[in-house]
Amino acid sequence: MNKLNKEEKTRIISELQDKFGKAKGVVFTDFRGLNVEEITTLRNSLRSAAIEYKVVKNTLAKRASAGTPVEGVKDVFAGPVGIAVGYDDPALLVKKVLEYSKSNEKLQIKGGVVEGSICSPDQIRSISELPPREVLLSMLAGAMQSPLGKLAGLLHSTVTQFAYALGALKNKKESGQ
Repeated sequence: MNKLNKEEKTRIISELQDKFGKAKGVVFTDFRGLNVEEITTLRNSLRSAAIEYKVVKNTLAKRASAGTPVEGVKDVFAGPVGIAVGYDDPALLVKKVLEYSKSNEKLQIKGGVVEGSICSPDQIRSISELPPREVLLSMLAGAMQSPLGKLAGLLHSTVTQFAYALGALKNKKESGQ
């Protein structure tokens, strides 16, 4: 890699720190053994899902992580590290990176940060098995709707029974007079 001057390093650190701060998910990979064509393929597949993939010097990445949710994973910055950053759906980020790593075993997952939580490679794999966000939200809505429907039915039943009781009481009083 070319020698960077101080202004370039400062700019890179600032940009990366901004990305780390805005990201919903960050996945760190070891790309050892991947050639330029394979990294380009990876970048293109991630870009289609609005995910960035960067290779940055470890010292710059460590400095950029200060004060961000990524700060706790400084130990991953050893050897060649690629950084996948997603701003929308962290599960999609994880799925896309793992999808590529399954098709090219040279790409290894080193860890990540998802929604501010530090994740091991195994936890990253577990997240990739989750359904998409929209499916999870619809499942949640369905789970919330069921008890509300039962409550509405129960309240309706109680009101109906009360109305019948009042009607019966009225009939009894009318017939007793």
